[in-house]
Amino acid sequence: MVTAATQGAVDIEKANADAFERLTAADPWVIDVGIAREVIPGYTDDLILTSGAPMPWSEYVGGQREALVGGALFEGLAATREEAIAKFDSGEIRIGACHDYGAVGSLAGIYTASMPVFVVENRSGGNIAFCNFYEGKEPRRLNYGCYDQGVHDRLLYVNDVLAPVVAEAIRRQGGIALKPLIARALRMGDEVHSRNAAASVLFSRAILPAVLDMVAEEVPNVRETMLHLAENDYFFLRLSMAAAKASADAMAGVAGSTLVTAMAFSCRGFAIRVSGTGDRWFEGPPPIHEGKLFAGHSEDEITWMGGESPITETIGLGGFAQACALSLQDYQGGSPEVMISRNLEMYDIVHGENPHYRIPLFGFRGTPTAVDVRKVLATGVLPVMDVGLAGRDGGQIGAGVIRAPRECFEQAAEALAVDHAIETEVPR
Repeated sequence: MVTAATQGAVDIEKANADAFERLTAADPWVIDVGIAREVIPGYTDDLILTSGAPMPWSEYVGGQREALVGGALFEGLAATREEAIAKFDSGEIRIGACHDYGAVGSLAGIYTASMPVFVVENRSGGNIAFCNFYEGKEPRRLNYGCYDQGVHDRLLYVNDVLAPVVAEAIRRQGGIALKPLIARALRMGDEVHSRNAAASVLFSRAILPAVLDMVAEEVPNVRETMLHLAENDYFFLRLSMAAAKASADAMAGVAGSTLVTAMAFSCRGFAIRVSGTGDRWFEGPPPIHEGKLFAGHSEDEITWMGGESPITETIGLGGFAQACALSLQDYQGGSPEVMISRNLEMYDIVHGENPHYRIPLFGFRGTPTAVDVRKVLATGVLPVMDVGLAGRDGGQIGAGVIRAPRECFEQAAEALAVDHAIETEVPR
């Protein structure tokens, strides 16, 4: 048992109600696309961002290390792999954690200075979040630890062809409200983490008036961009991640709140942030996983190289809306019964139900939202997340579900007890 020196120094329930209200009141809009160095505060040309709690360069291994090297090569910070490693060793190339810059990264989560990023504003709170673009459906991607000529060319295509058109369309529309779009996508079979087919179509429709004007004006690359959006169901994932980041950050920093504001992992392990402890990370071992592998791959290939897309689960989407997307069973395994059971289980560990994001199968019950550290420890139920699975040689090799390790929540409970004199019981 971890017990605070005194009890009642803060009103936990009031703190959690405040944090929950900030989260559910968040109003994320994508208002622009900008270049990372120009729009992310504190970004410099020698900086590469990656997923997970901050670590020194020497601790990055496997695919996440290779992704960092690939980012350096793509940005022109080094001419060879060996030169990139030497510059990381010396600190000439710096590494940052995405979340520390208001950003969120898929898998390895690599950002470099020249990459375009979505700019998402929470109009109810004023905070800004960022996410870079989906590279395309080719399994070999930089965020999956791969860098070769094909990856390089696809990244340039995003920079030079896709991003300028999407940026112009968003600006002409005066921004796009993401919350109602996400809410509708849930009713159309998405959970907006591992399934974004409906949301991607809805976004394309939202920018269509601007796109038609751009076609009439013969703006370059509009046709290519719209075909890309039509062929890539995961395009919207980066918008859902940025919307989730902007929403989750709104509930950060409420003294005494035991609600989780971020879940992420790196090659080292899993980590969470909690509202009442600010920017501190609480780390545990790699997540518990189960999934379905693509043909030709085996369980022993699965590796961890980062991931911050569970920011969607943090606000009640993804695995917390799994019953909206039963078609995922064909992609990541399981069965409808298992997916429904998992989703229902999440209600036991959250503060409340989301009034905006609802699950038709449950009679339009709000999604379980805002994981409470105390309830995870009291019930033994661990948060579930839908994810892609990376292979040790790079690339995506499957998809599945993971569960956060208990150790993160135990550490968070101990910190809350010390910082806010919260009495917390941790079953052993």
